[in-house]
Amino acid sequence: MNTRFLETFITLAQLESFRATARVLHATPAAVSLRIRSLEDELKTELVDRSSAKFRLTPSGQSLLGLAKNVVDAARALREAAGREVVVGGKLRLGVIETVVHSWLAHYITELNASFPKLEVDLTVDSSAVLQRRLLAGELDLAIRVEGIDSTKIVSSAVASYPVRWIAKRGLLAKRAQGLAQRVLARPVLTFGRGTAPQVALDSLVQTLARQAGVPIEQTRITCSPSVAAIVQLVRDGYGVAAIPGLFVADALASGEFVALPLKPLPPPIVVSLCMPIDANPTIHAAANAAKVACSAYCQAWRKDMVEAL
Repeated sequence: MNTRFLETFITLAQLESFRATARVLHATPAAVSLRIRSLEDELKTELVDRSSAKFRLTPSGQSLLGLAKNVVDAARALREAAGREVVVGGKLRLGVIETVVHSWLAHYITELNASFPKLEVDLTVDSSAVLQRRLLAGELDLAIRVEGIDSTKIVSSAVASYPVRWIAKRGLLAKRAQGLAQRVLARPVLTFGRGTAPQVALDSLVQTLARQAGVPIEQTRITCSPSVAAIVQLVRDGYGVAAIPGLFVADALASGEFVALPLKPLPPPIVVSLCMPIDANPTIHAAANAAKVACSAYCQAWRKDMVEAL
């Protein structure tokens, strides 16, 4: 039995999408479908319910998934014992920004635990600036932060781009003769920590909006916080309008508690990057690849949920 087909089946079950699985495995959706068909032919049972509009495994697929994982794990152990596969283990000093904590960190840690049971994760949550400093000092193995790091010692790759929206508590901005920009700027505008890329971009954007709306710049207020939880709570309390990714408040948007304001222009998206030393070992590379899988699965599920909510 081709363990590559089993690995494709396991990844497909995790991501619940042929297209996302193809992206992760660097294949085409057609190739992924062919592997699953070949596996079904060999096992003489259907694994994926193709009659359903929403992805789901058949009862056979659900019952065989655990066994497939056991076979893949056994094959990996066999290659390790034969010296054909590098053992991913030891301690991974992982640093992430709070943006990741409030989105796909749980998915990522689950992926690491499932794929590399011998790996111990030492987690640090801090600002992008601190993570950069600690990575360059050799105190971290892998950092997930806003934007890449401009250094010949570091390799950076974008893993996600979070669209930013103007978010407010429903009913906060009463309809008046004033335009939307004036009503937004009459409130504190909430953003991330001072000196971060999102804050710098928002500061410039607020000045532009103020000039266009005829609002004196000295009357505008920007409130900065490194805590996503604090920003969301301030929005919930009706303190001000936040410029944050909608995925942080997806449930509140879906329920109608929060609204995304149609104010233009929108703040630029937040780009999250994986950063690691240029001489990173195989364990760090494996952890980085697992992060891409977890982030891709989370972002796809979030987009699907938002489309269904709308």
